[in-house]
Amino acid sequence: MPKQRYPHKNLHLARALRREQTPAEARLWSRLRNGNLMGIKFRRQVPVGPYIADFLSRQARLVVEADGGQHGEQEVYDATRTRFLEFRGYQVLRFWNHYILTDIDAVMEVIGEAAHWGAHAKNTDAHR
Repeated sequence: MPKQRYPHKNLHLARALRREQTPAEARLWSRLRNGNLMGIKFRRQVPVGPYIADFLSRQARLVVEADGGQHGEQEVYDATRTRFLEFRGYQVLRFWNHYILTDIDAVMEVIGEAAHWGAHAKNTDAHR
């Protein structure tokens, strides 16, 4: 089956989102960038198929989403998007912006745990 191509509009939109990040995204990015989390590389506002992931680590097979108030109103869209990403082998973590801004250490602990297991999944699968 040929690889499905998606419009380049996502690339342009991703670039715009990188320039216009929310305070919660900026705070999370300051902790994820440059391999600050266990040496695992994350990218921000990454096009994945028809969607854009807020933060993505290919190494850990992990997507981290910073959700604002609008996400409470788009549950069906978010669920479809999550299924798409999970089908491609990514674990998806979602955090409310308020939680990121008020308890970043707890957020990083959850992300760190998921990143650790995602980055070492090949090793754990071999022992099953």
